[in-house]
Amino acid sequence: MNTTENKSSRAGRYVQQPAGYRAFIPAPLPPVPPVNLGGLLRELLSGADYALGRLDGAVLTLPNPDLFVSMYVRKEAVLSSQIEGTQSSLQNLLAAEARLADPDTPADVTEVINYVRAMNHGLKRLAELPVSVRLIREIHAELLRGVRGANLTPGELRTSQNWIGPGGCTLADATFIPPPPQEVPQALAELEQFLHAENPPPALVWVGLAHAQFETIHPFLDGNGRVGRLLITFLLTEKKLLARPVLYLSHYFKRHRAEYYERLQGVRDAGDWEGWLAFFLRGVAEVSREATRTAAAILRMREDYRARIIERLGRAAANGHRIMDKLFDRPIVTVARVREWLKITPAGSNNLVSRLVDIGLLREITGYARNRRFRFDPYLKLFEESGERRP
Repeated sequence: MNTTENKSSRAGRYVQQPAGYRAFIPAPLPPVPPVNLGGLLRELLSGADYALGRLDGAVLTLPNPDLFVSMYVRKEAVLSSQIEGTQSSLQNLLAAEARLADPDTPADVTEVINYVRAMNHGLKRLAELPVSVRLIREIHAELLRGVRGANLTPGELRTSQNWIGPGGCTLADATFIPPPPQEVPQALAELEQFLHAENPPPALVWVGLAHAQFETIHPFLDGNGRVGRLLITFLLTEKKLLARPVLYLSHYFKRHRAEYYERLQGVRDAGDWEGWLAFFLRGVAEVSREATRTAAAILRMREDYRARIIERLGRAAANGHRIMDKLFDRPIVTVARVREWLKITPAGSNNLVSRLVDIGLLREITGYARNRRFRFDPYLKLFEESGERRP
């Protein structure tokens, strides 16, 4: 076999199926010949490791890192689901979590809620179960419970052929056809073996290889993209690259969606693992830097509003601080909810909310005279892209 042929079949090979189409059968990881970690990839790996380490340290400086983490999990859920075509925003998700009825909420918000639940379920299970086929199937079941795709055997490996391509395409004109169903259990078993092998490659390279391999196997009839992106978080956590899951790579994948798919296809068609890993490592570094800046901005914002509360609320400052601390977890709120939090009168809670609106901590978002709803505006703006913000 010449060098060109060797490289093109490095990730696997296309095999003609009895029905006439060509499906891709992935080769086991690690790639042969091995990934070239010299030159550019060495630089990118060093930069990504450094950026990830800075992020890990920045999160630990926050007064309550777990609240920051919960918002990052939600943000990742929104972005990863949007890649698959959902319309729900971060504000839609938060309102749904707070059980606040909103006629404008897209029906697919349940899919985003499921993503949050799947993420939290997986992170909890990591304490007792390593990343494995068993865990992946559990996550898939959580992800598809009660939503579109729920009829497509949640938690079960597919027993029929699937394919990837534009909406409405068939096997005949698909962009990519993953391995036939009878090959899926073996391919996943080999992936699991790679995840637990001795002497693995550098951790971020290991995560990048695993994500691409999972997406190539495409073991379920629906939800493969979301499960594959969840897998990145679980692997980063299992390897202790992050003490807390605050890296949402879906932000990067969504921003560079066309290149994301091209790089994955480049692995399959040309064995270009180096091209995919360069893209992946750039994403880790870019998103880590963004998240580090967000952590610093949260600290500045919190101190700014604590000072405003002391200056403007006088004797009510203690209650103002209590509300702000609660808002980091539940950033969309009603006057009734504030009354529950503080155990004060309706008039007192109304007055307090109005004063928090005056200093810019809260913003009313319904425009109604009754049943009003408020958002912790300066905090949510740190997590939202401009297109997501409502007037």
